[in-house]
Amino acid sequence: MDSKALIDDFLSGQAYAVVGASSNREKYGNKVLRCYVQNGRRAIPVHPKETQVEGIDCAADLSSLPEEVHGISIITPPAVTEQIVEEAAKLGIKRLWMQPGAESDTAVARAKELGLSVIAGGPCLLVALGFKA
Repeated sequence: MDSKALIDDFLSGQAYAVVGASSNREKYGNKVLRCYVQNGRRAIPVHPKETQVEGIDCAADLSSLPEEVHGISIITPPAVTEQIVEEAAKLGIKRLWMQPGAESDTAVARAKELGLSVIAGGPCLLVALGFKA
């Protein structure tokens, strides 16, 4: 699948998890969460130490999500991203978007090995959906 098809497939759902969500509005983890909301999509922040981000209840990890999600946006350091890939696969989450800076060759290769759809090394969700600061 080419990158446009991967993006179209990823964006075809309504509920998403944002791993690495942040209450700091200057950080990309916050901007990605707000971008989903601006575009009428349900976004669930995932962060081990936050309880709410932008007024939305936060899940501590993927296994704590309150509902099934279509895909996850990952805004974490590459070493954490590698762990997220494993957790997503165990939970049956098939679509991953590693935001620029979150990806690693290891994470991308492992996601593909596990049969997951992965977007990495390319466009940011903020560009694809059109983020309004």
